[in-house]
Amino acid sequence: MYVANELATAKSHKQVVLQLAAYLVDTRRTNELHLIIRDIEYYLSEMGSVSGVITSAFDLTAETKKAIEKYVKQHTGAKEVSLTNFVDPAVLGGVKVSIPGHELDATVRRSLTILKTRYKKV
Repeated sequence: MYVANELATAKSHKQVVLQLAAYLVDTRRTNELHLIIRDIEYYLSEMGSVSGVITSAFDLTAETKKAIEKYVKQHTGAKEVSLTNFVDPAVLGGVKVSIPGHELDATVRRSLTILKTRYKKV
């Protein structure tokens, strides 16, 4: 994809983003933005630059963030990893890591949901 290639090689990301925004407005496709961003993230991950989100119930320590980045690098072969931490008390504990094409959900909330559905009385 053109935008992913430009973002991977361009020195100024601002110009690429402005071009994309102008194209979306001009073609009246702004409602597809989340799909386009997902595709761009996927193509960037194929080129070795992975971005994603870590969801946890509490702020993570620097050590934990580095350990998760290391894990993502090992399992994706990425050269660069950029993860944003999002705090959501609803997960209760553990972490959920979402990257293009993969998701690791090791949250307490998911574990409880699995238990609830597995042992649901008939």
